[in-house]
Amino acid sequence: MPFMDSADELRQIIIIRADLDMGRGKLAAQAAHASLMSYLESERSDAKLVKEWLSGGEKKIVLKVEDESVLRRLYEAFRYKKIPCAIVTDAGLTELPPNTVTALGIGPWRKSELDPFTSTLKLL
Repeated sequence: MPFMDSADELRQIIIIRADLDMGRGKLAAQAAHASLMSYLESERSDAKLVKEWLSGGEKKIVLKVEDESVLRRLYEAFRYKKIPCAIVTDAGLTELPPNTVTALGIGPWRKSELDPFTSTLKLL
């Protein structure tokens, strides 16, 4: 992989709603959905960038928000900036009511374009 400065570092961001009472397994499943869904969006958007991310260790950062409105605002902001992302809505078969928004996956994408939106969020 070619040298990248830290602003060009590639990473995937997973944002989970911390206000939901999800068990560990449910939370892991929602994070996995977000990761895969946003990966596929990124691949459609810039396959070369995704290939670099795959060969560079697939860096992921998992963050949290405290309510659905913050997650939706972030989703809309990333879509506006044309940064690949995917919002996860639960089917409601186990712990949560149907159509509960649980997570947001962003990228993989460039750190410099993700940080303005995510740098104030806390790690999960």
